[in-house]
Amino acid sequence: MDYRNELDVIADAMLEKKGKDVVSLDLKKIGTAISDFFIVCSAESTTNVSAIADNVEARMISECGRKPLRSQGRENSLWIIIDYGDIVVHIFQTQYRDFYRLEDLWADADRKEYSDDK
Repeated sequence: MDYRNELDVIADAMLEKKGKDVVSLDLKKIGTAISDFFIVCSAESTTNVSAIADNVEARMISECGRKPLRSQGRENSLWIIIDYGDIVVHIFQTQYRDFYRLEDLWADADRKEYSDDK
C-alpha cells in the first residue's frame, strides 16, 4: 500500500494548525514496530495540541475516508495519539516531546521531515 497521500494529508493538517517539527518515521523494516508509520509533531499549548488533533481527524475523514481506530490523550492534551492501525499520529506539547524523545527510540527508521515550504 502507498501511504504517501495519507501521510501528506496528516502532515498538511498538522502544519495548517501550526504544528512544528513534523516528521514521519517509516517503521516497516523494524520487526518490533506496532505500525507501519509514526507521524509526529510538536505544539506550543494544550489548545494547539487539540486543534491539530481535530484537524488531522477531520481531514483524514474528508480526504481519505478514514476514521481513527482509537485515540488517547484528549483529557489533558499534553500528548494525543490517534491510531489508524498502519499509521499512528503523535501530537505532543513541545516539552513532552523533548522529554519522551520518541524519535530516538526509533532511530533506525527512515525519516521524512515536512514543512510549509513547498
